[in-house]
Amino acid sequence: MEPIDIVGKTKEDASLPKATMTKIIKEMLPPDVRVARDTQDLLIECCVEFINLISSESNEVCGREDRRTIAPEHVLKALEVLGFGEYIEEVYAAYEQHKLETMDTVRGVKCTNGAEMTEEEALAEQQRMFAEARARMNGGVAVGGGVAKQPEVGVGVEVEPNLEAADS
Repeated sequence: MEPIDIVGKTKEDASLPKATMTKIIKEMLPPDVRVARDTQDLLIECCVEFINLISSESNEVCGREDRRTIAPEHVLKALEVLGFGEYIEEVYAAYEQHKLETMDTVRGVKCTNGAEMTEEEALAEQQRMFAEARARMNGGVAVGGGVAKQPEVGVGVEVEPNLEAADS
C-alpha cells in the first residue's frame, strides 16, 4: 500500500509541472552547465517534499492558533520553526511583491483603468461592452451608442484606381 499524506492523496499525486520546473532549474544555472534528467527529477521531488513539509508545518501553526485558514504569517512562522529562518526575509519580500502585482485585481478581474468604478459606472461600462459584442457578432461595428453596419466587400463599393502610384 502506498503512503498517504494529509489530504488522502498518494505521494505520486502531488507533483509540480515538469516543464516549468526544468525551466527554473536551467535559469538558476550558468548556461554552460547541463543537468541530467535523473537529477532534474530528483530536484523536482525535493521541491515537492519541501512544499509538503512547509504546508504541513503551516497547517500545524494555523491549528495552534485555532484558525482554519492558513495565512502568510503561518507560512513564515513554519519556515522559522523548521530552521529556514534565513529565508523569511526573501519569502516576505516575494509575498509583498505578489501583493503589489495583484493589488489592482478585484475578485479575479483586473481593472483596466486602475481606478475604482461606482456601481452605476460599472453597469454602464458593462452595457457598452455587451453592445459592442452584439455588434461584432451581428457583423456590425459599434459606433458611439449605436451600431453601423460594415459594408460588404465588393458589394456597392467602388474603388478608384490610384493614378499617382501608377505614374511613378
